Amino acid sequence: MTPITDRMGMPLSNDQVVQKGLKRLLSIVFDFELMLLRWVGHLPSHFLRIAIYKIFGMQIDKGVKIHMWASFYDPSQISIGEGTILGDHAFIDGRARVMIGKHVDIASSIMIFNGKHDYESEDFAPVFGSVVIEDYVFIGPRVIIQPGVIIGKGAIIAAGAVVTKDVPSFAIVGGIPALIIGERKNKDLHYRLGWARLFQ
Repeated sequence: MTPITDRMGMPLSNDQVVQKGLKRLLSIVFDFELMLLRWVGHLPSHFLRIAIYKIFGMQIDKGVKIHMWASFYDPSQISIGEGTILGDHAFIDGRARVMIGKHVDIASSIMIFNGKHDYESEDFAPVFGSVVIEDYVFIGPRVIIQPGVIIGKGAIIAAGAVVTKDVPSFAIVGGIPALIIGERKNKDLHYRLGWARLFQ
């Protein structure tokens, strides 16, 4: 009888086969949850979307607005601080912690990743790193934030930037990869963001 092997061609014991089978079943349940979350993003009500995201484990403070068509991967690892606004078509990867601070203004079509593959490893293994976005940050449209990045208080990320390393507080960064292109002069930040668009 031919032994059962893993994707690398290595033989598996009976216990390993059972463990992989159970892991696969859990993965199917998780994929179903992700599908439901994607549907939630189509509801034209901030209140309903946020209520359901909380049921799925997201930690969301008061005054947060999440626009339509956002996608989340493992929402139980994602926290969003008071008064933050998340634009439409955002994607946040929650396979490791994502901590977004207070009064953060996040534009449309951003992507925050905290998992990637180690392309030098023999089995292309996944590696993870938490992402921290501190208070009063502005993130422009179509920004990509890579795993393990900390964006300091009051920083500004220009549209289309790819953030691959930490951004100092009050720095203005842009480009691919994002580099410092300026500094925010006002460091006494205490504003509150405006109200979000209804039915969006």
